[in-house]
Amino acid sequence: MKLYYSPTSPYVRKVMVLLHETGQIADVTLETTSGTPLAPAEGFPSHNPLGKVPALARAEGPTLYDSRVICAYLDDRTGGSLYPQGARRWDALTLEATADGILDAALLMAYEWRLRPEEKRMEDWVEGQWDKVSRACSALNNRWMSHLCGPLDIGQIAVGCALGYLDLRHDARNWRQNNEALADWFAKFDSRPSMQATAPPTV
Repeated sequence: MKLYYSPTSPYVRKVMVLLHETGQIADVTLETTSGTPLAPAEGFPSHNPLGKVPALARAEGPTLYDSRVICAYLDDRTGGSLYPQGARRWDALTLEATADGILDAALLMAYEWRLRPEEKRMEDWVEGQWDKVSRACSALNNRWMSHLCGPLDIGQIAVGCALGYLDLRHDARNWRQNNEALADWFAKFDSRPSMQATAPPTV
């Protein structure tokens, strides 16, 4: 298998953490690609027409894309330990969706100041995106700690990668404020070998 990736993408990191946790990292060749919504990497849209990483090329079928699809596929490949059954499954998937929503909003904020000319930036729009992040972190802190502290699953991996991205791109916003339980959980989760092995470069 070949994984098209960027080392700073939090969606890629979710896949990479899962590869480490399931013992599949040696089964994947990494192919670095980069680009933005304004300038997709040359040739990459032939693998993913949306022009977004990650994308997973495999021998037995078409290239898979979207981190949720790739993670589900890779977990199924090793017996499906990270997607629980029963009621806990829906909790894990809701946590994954919450984490990906945090990433969507945080990435849009980053694109606003990286790609849009300063005179065209919309501060109110940026703050609206951060409000989504803030509400989601509060919900994780107040509603989801019992799940986060339970057996490892895709929800925890997704949340860990989302919080790591906030530290990378929006550290000054201090998501930890008023979210002490979540901050304590992340400090422990971030020390896992899979998280340490996939830490993004600070550039």
